[in-house]
Amino acid sequence: MMHRIERTFAGRKLIIETGRMAKQAAGSCLITFGETMVLATVTVSEKRSTLPFFPLTVEYKEKTYAAGKIPGGFIKREGRPRDEEILSCRIIDRSIRPLFPEGFQNEVQVFIYVISADQENDADVLGLVATSFALNASKIPFTAPIAAVRVGRVQGKWVLNPTFQQLEFSDMDLVVAGSQDSIVMVEGGALEIQEEDVIEAIGIGQRGIRELIALQEELLAKNPIEKMSWDKIETPDDVIKRVTKEAEKKIVAAINQKDKQTRIQAVEKVKDEVKTALKAELPDAQHPFIGGVLGDIEYRVLRDQVLTSGLRVDGGAVHPRADAGPRGRDDRYRERRPAHGQHRRQAGDHQVVHVALQLPAVLDG
Repeated sequence: MMHRIERTFAGRKLIIETGRMAKQAAGSCLITFGETMVLATVTVSEKRSTLPFFPLTVEYKEKTYAAGKIPGGFIKREGRPRDEEILSCRIIDRSIRPLFPEGFQNEVQVFIYVISADQENDADVLGLVATSFALNASKIPFTAPIAAVRVGRVQGKWVLNPTFQQLEFSDMDLVVAGSQDSIVMVEGGALEIQEEDVIEAIGIGQRGIRELIALQEELLAKNPIEKMSWDKIETPDDVIKRVTKEAEKKIVAAINQKDKQTRIQAVEKVKDEVKTALKAELPDAQHPFIGGVLGDIEYRVLRDQVLTSGLRVDGGAVHPRADAGPRGRDDRYRERRPAHGQHRRQAGDHQVVHVALQLPAVLDG
């Protein structure tokens, strides 16, 4: 059954539909803003994956037909995803991935298609809104509806979901994603602005997010869906205690090696030794849990050390004092040809090379 809601958002018509397209998917949403139209579909496997991570796949597609164009040049087929498509996909992935319940291991695929592009309204934030609705309208367990907006500022006035033309005159381009009461993800760029301006922009974005979430909840209430049942596999307590007793002190010593490569090798050596020792002791059914517990221990001891002592694993301070001076910095300048100037800076293991070129007074050609 098709459900539809139409409202005015940011001065333009916004339509959210479900049940008209992609009927075989677990959930789908067709969203129209202005004349830009985006379709999001989600599917889920009924079986739990054996992979050691949550197998979530997100794809964002912008085909040239959406703008009424045909790819030019000798090759008429669409090629690999453009950088803009990859970045839009990452915005959606980063926003939704933490909101699946911990321990959920069923494979989930999310596909977002730009069906129509009006050359005025960007489709990336619409893709996240459509994805949120499709997930919540499906049987896939998901925390709560989320939404995303773009915030710009043109001649000192804040603009919600600015058009491409308005962005040319905006000193800020900020994408804010969040839930009803929190911010999930922020990405963007700006000219030289104050920190207070960014905070104000996030607040304006949050108000727009709440408005979009209210629309989703109103439409979701018309067709409630029962969520699928799934079982979270808990690590046995005796495995956690045994691995912790065997590995914790060794990992603490290993992660405090000052040299990065030595540190990595030391941690991996501890993990391998612990796995070998415990596999001979624990029953076969408990072997798959050992690696996960070791990873949790490494994360916990590293985090505890930073929070309690304020020291990084290389011995440097997390928040160095202003009078502490640079840490292991090596500044060198040397003239190289054909480059007119070259400067190398090193802080710890981080290296940056700056190269300067002086153009001739008269350019050839």
